[in-house]
Amino acid sequence: MKLWDKGISIDNKIEQFTVGNDREIDIHIAKYDVIASKAHAKMLQSIGILSVEELEQLLGGLEVLASQIEDGTFEIDKQFEDVHSKIEFELTKSLGEVGKKIHTARSRNDQVLVACNLYYKENIQLIQSKTKSLFDTLLELAETYKDKLLPGYTHLQVAMPSSFGLWFSAYAELMIDDVYLLNAALKTVDQNPLGSAAGYGSSFPIDRELTTKEMNFATLKYNVVAAQMGRGKNERTISAALGSLANTLSRFAMDVCLYMSQNFGFVTFPDELTTGSSIMPHKKNPDVFELIRGKSNKIQALQSEMVLITNNLPSGYHRDFQLLKENMISAFEDLKDILDIFNYAIQQIIVKDIDLNDDKYKYLFTVDNINTLVVEGQSFREAYQKIGGQVQDGSYIPDTSKQHMHVGSIHNLSLDKIRAKFPK
Repeated sequence: MKLWDKGISIDNKIEQFTVGNDREIDIHIAKYDVIASKAHAKMLQSIGILSVEELEQLLGGLEVLASQIEDGTFEIDKQFEDVHSKIEFELTKSLGEVGKKIHTARSRNDQVLVACNLYYKENIQLIQSKTKSLFDTLLELAETYKDKLLPGYTHLQVAMPSSFGLWFSAYAELMIDDVYLLNAALKTVDQNPLGSAAGYGSSFPIDRELTTKEMNFATLKYNVVAAQMGRGKNERTISAALGSLANTLSRFAMDVCLYMSQNFGFVTFPDELTTGSSIMPHKKNPDVFELIRGKSNKIQALQSEMVLITNNLPSGYHRDFQLLKENMISAFEDLKDILDIFNYAIQQIIVKDIDLNDDKYKYLFTVDNINTLVVEGQSFREAYQKIGGQVQDGSYIPDTSKQHMHVGSIHNLSLDKIRAKFPK
């Protein structure tokens, strides 16, 4: 049942500790192990290790397993360490000796590494797609509410006039930076490590270019030691990119929670999107956005975990790498859910009317007052001191007539330019 079994029994406590949660986690990479096994089998046939008939048998057996994985009937039973031993067992059970040949010229090390790379590659692209959907939603909201003014804050103090159009499109444009990092992570994992075996290659005349093409990798991780050392480095790079996007979503969620509170009262949501209190009947809580904030902050912590697990490990394979999978995969699955629910909920936001003539907002326009005096010929420093004096003696009257027309400001959101920036 174990790929490394030499016929020697292992202590049950040791086995339980070393296997950990691999059975549960590996369900997520089962599909990709099958993809890699198909490519590997084709390569083995091309170099004469397998006959054409044996290849057809293996591909048929792998296709059966792929269907089981797709329809959710594939399970990794307790007698198996991981998905890799389960798949080889099933092939051997159905095909006999042919099933045992699938492991020729590969190690579990490069087997799990290539499956993880394929999982990471597909799921980075899924996250990019979901990010684009949220990006489009935010630009639509920005267009819809571009004329609705909103107080802007610095240090949580009333600062300058803003707008809902500016707010929505700000987070949309920030997500472009996150996609840049996701693209870098994608390029990092879009390299085929299969054929590196245990980290030092193989004496078989394997064709690594063939498997690279079969699995649709952009390139090959040529040096076999570098391929193995990519494990850990891949996760550090990905976690930085996921953390960047999570940071954007967390800050946005915090704004929503703040703006929903009675002391701000800028936005609300339909009752069915909020929750109540067990003792306070008036409560309308933004639980969805609070959980988005918490889950996103958890994802931001992932990079530190990946760094600490792999920091200062010497070259070659180490069992520490097994610990990378669980929280990496969990982060991917959580972030996909976060993007879906954020996009679903934010489309239903209710933007309230804000009376900027309210006394607490009258200082929003001090900079506009200063600019009026500068246009009339005063120096900025002189105008600043004059308006500051009016604020101090209570004679200040806000100038609400100014238009902010430069690119990227309240009255010139440049949404078309922001939309065009999103990476293709």
